[in-house]
Amino acid sequence: MAPKNAFYAQSGGVTSVINASACGVIETARRHPDRIGKVYAGRNGIIGALREDLIDTSLESDHAIAALRHTPAGAFGSCRYKLKGLEENRAEYERLIEVFEAHDIGYFFYNGGGDSQDTAHKVSQLGEKMGYPITCIGVPKTVDNDLPVTDCCPGFGSVAKYVAVSTLEAGLDVRSMAETSTKLFVLEVMGRHAGWIAAAAALAAEEEGQPPHVILLPEVPLDQQRFLDKVRATVERHGYCVIVVSEGLMTADGKLLSDGGSKDAFGHTQLGGVAPVIARMCKDALGYKYHYAVADYLQRAARHIASKTDVDQAYALGAAAVEFALEGRNAVMPTIVRKRDEPYQWEIGCAALADVANVEQKLPPEYIAEDGMGVTEACLRYLRPLIQGEDYPPYRSGLPEYVRLKNASVPRLLGTTFELR
Repeated sequence: MAPKNAFYAQSGGVTSVINASACGVIETARRHPDRIGKVYAGRNGIIGALREDLIDTSLESDHAIAALRHTPAGAFGSCRYKLKGLEENRAEYERLIEVFEAHDIGYFFYNGGGDSQDTAHKVSQLGEKMGYPITCIGVPKTVDNDLPVTDCCPGFGSVAKYVAVSTLEAGLDVRSMAETSTKLFVLEVMGRHAGWIAAAAALAAEEEGQPPHVILLPEVPLDQQRFLDKVRATVERHGYCVIVVSEGLMTADGKLLSDGGSKDAFGHTQLGGVAPVIARMCKDALGYKYHYAVADYLQRAARHIASKTDVDQAYALGAAAVEFALEGRNAVMPTIVRKRDEPYQWEIGCAALADVANVEQKLPPEYIAEDGMGVTEACLRYLRPLIQGEDYPPYRSGLPEYVRLKNASVPRLLGTTFELR
């Protein structure tokens, strides 16, 4: 009997290391041709399966697949498309099974965050109910670092490194100009409802008084007067103030300061634009000249400054997903288990998808400073290992050399089409 094929898809916001996980999945599957046939990828994530728009990764050379390890963004395309519950929209899940059956797919590897792990879990349940054996393994990914069970999430360590470096360098810039020019710099970072990325900026300060002077976390509602008092005191003492603010910062009444008024396909509020709000708040109350920056896609696409720890873990989790499948495990996700902080040691663990799906892991109280505008030494001990090491991509003509795959289509076998909601 010929070995079953595998389906791999990328979901949600991409990262600088999500392709390293793809590399881990595909290279590991290629080492087991007697157990896994071809690895198909979904073009633009899970909607590639719904549309029967599959990519044949077997047509890519070993060299091209290896180059995924140092290439950012989603090589096969990603999407924000949330499948509802089995009872609410069973047709979508049945369509997935129909496509999997048509292409003899027995393994499903879904690379994403909490919503994606929920999808993988539901597909495993439906496969069992419909009598179609499908092994579903989640591959963790999110720059927000908000998945439970796992010690950290691939994508986060590299964003943490980018934000810490940016805070360090921008802080030096502002300090050098503060006497006659800018006294206030605000950096807005991602993270939604979890403050991990904002907290990582604290790694830039090696001693008291160095930036960031203020970190505004989504876990702590903004007390405007206390915040302004701290900014004033910082400028009076140091001559300038560097503020890092999470996009998910809220007021005491639960209102997001950066609520764009729209929602994405997962039902999440579209965030962005809190930096100018904070900067203007300080200008109006204190009169300081300011500059602000919104890291946005730059922070999650910056493969040139990726953390080696993050790259290694992303690849290892992709490889572990395939190994778990071959061991007969189902409806699980490989995790990172921290063994010690220094020297940093970690190993691969395993979590049930049911324990991961749709659970948001926020910054714990013991990681937040007493005044709510910084982090503790315990938080720094957690963060430091995750940004360690450099893993530079190859360069050509002064720029990183990233791979572009052929992404050849698999011939459609079904005579039906599927309309997305």
